[in-house]
Amino acid sequence: MSGGSAESSPSSRRSSFNSLSRDLELPSEHGCLSVIVLGASGDLAKKKTFPALFHLFAQGFLQSGEVHIFGYARSNLSDDGLRERIRGYLKGASEEHLSDFLQHIKYVSGSYDSGEGFDKLNKEILEYEMSNKSENSRRLFYLALPPSVYPSVCKMIRKYCMNPSGWTRVIVEKPFGKDLDSAEELSAQLGELFDENQLYRIDHYLGKELVQNLLVLRFANRLFLPLWNRDNIDNIQIVFREDFGTDGRGGYFDQYGIIRDIIQNHLLQVFCLVAMEKPVSLKPEHIRDEKVKVLQSVNPIKHDEVVLGQYEGYKDDPTVPDDSNTPTFASVVLRVHNERWEGVPFILKAGKALSSRKAEVRVQFKDVPGDIFKCKRQGRNEFVIRLQPSEAMYMKLTVKKPGLEMATEQSELDLSYGMRYQNVKIPEAYERLILDTIRGDQQHFVRRDELKAAWQIFTPLLHDIDAGRLKAIPYQPGSRGPKEADELSEKVGYMQTHGYIWIPPTLA
Repeated sequence: MSGGSAESSPSSRRSSFNSLSRDLELPSEHGCLSVIVLGASGDLAKKKTFPALFHLFAQGFLQSGEVHIFGYARSNLSDDGLRERIRGYLKGASEEHLSDFLQHIKYVSGSYDSGEGFDKLNKEILEYEMSNKSENSRRLFYLALPPSVYPSVCKMIRKYCMNPSGWTRVIVEKPFGKDLDSAEELSAQLGELFDENQLYRIDHYLGKELVQNLLVLRFANRLFLPLWNRDNIDNIQIVFREDFGTDGRGGYFDQYGIIRDIIQNHLLQVFCLVAMEKPVSLKPEHIRDEKVKVLQSVNPIKHDEVVLGQYEGYKDDPTVPDDSNTPTFASVVLRVHNERWEGVPFILKAGKALSSRKAEVRVQFKDVPGDIFKCKRQGRNEFVIRLQPSEAMYMKLTVKKPGLEMATEQSELDLSYGMRYQNVKIPEAYERLILDTIRGDQQHFVRRDELKAAWQIFTPLLHDIDAGRLKAIPYQPGSRGPKEADELSEKVGYMQTHGYIWIPPTLA
């Protein structure tokens, strides 16, 4: 198998980026750019936000003469103090690039609910904008903060830091509320301060390479168009598995649980892209319109199509209550009431402290009618999209086993990214989404009505769990989770293939 072409130059990447912007009717971006990271001293900022900005800078998407980065937090730090704090997380480029990037970072200390700090921040930004002498200026605020402070921080931005001569955009991190009412309240508070086109609700799963590939796979390949429906597909699984527990985050995790933390946002976003109808165009609003439609077509979740689990040892964490019913594992069946998907179960499954780490979409097709080879016992055809790790797409199919006998076995047609694209760097999700925000492309961000529709699906179930009407079943760390989850999958139609294991191909 041949490797991919060499990495393109920064100028060619910017050229293709500008071409796509024209195709999507996005305005061309130029002029000085101020990126303000609020919560700059926290874990999210140093592990995700600053590394993403650094990689965009190293690749030429953020220009040295145009961008300046401001960190804002309550911590008492100097400019150099913040630079040293994040330096160890900035990898993958030369020391020259690193030093150049760090010199573009300035730190401002202040609280999140008083005007003094934000007034000082605004003066620093204005000083940079005036020194840049550009006709246009742009301000991007990244809230690497807990949602509880979003309203107060956004009020301060609105009052003190709005751009007088260009756009102002705000990225907010999940979780967006804990249920429908809290999400709607938060949306209303932010909606009073900013227009919808100024708000970017980020879910990093929408920036993953294989998630972004779902629309291309479905709507650019004639092969899938006639197959992607209830006539050919028996069931679809969307799975997220981690092989570690809450790792010291038990107190935080216990407030949310696996459904709020993973299923209601990450897996539901993947579900939308798998199940939605073809949009009119690639314009962000057309794509988001179709995602809302499919969410509104989901039937209420039935209790007998839900399995909850909690790994043994979870409550040993002193920050977790002894009587906690918070699930660390959940398997939930969604059913879509429309012409394409009526009768096809979507099994959304997520868990911590399991036997492996992976995230994938598994589309299982129906049995072959008139099976003359008697190979039904070996398993069905499946199309698998491996989101992480070892990004890949492969089709499980039945082939003749090499030899003199007419014997069959399961094998695969495999597109493994590590083999096919050997010299291509797959960007991190945060890189892509920050770049999308800068160019004003909201395709991969959650719209307010989409957020509402998602919470409408899960809020009744979450309230029942919180009230103790559904109980989490104990399971052993390092297992597949509760056996009841496998029984549920089997009950709704999933057939597990025994004896077949997909092994990512290697150069060796």
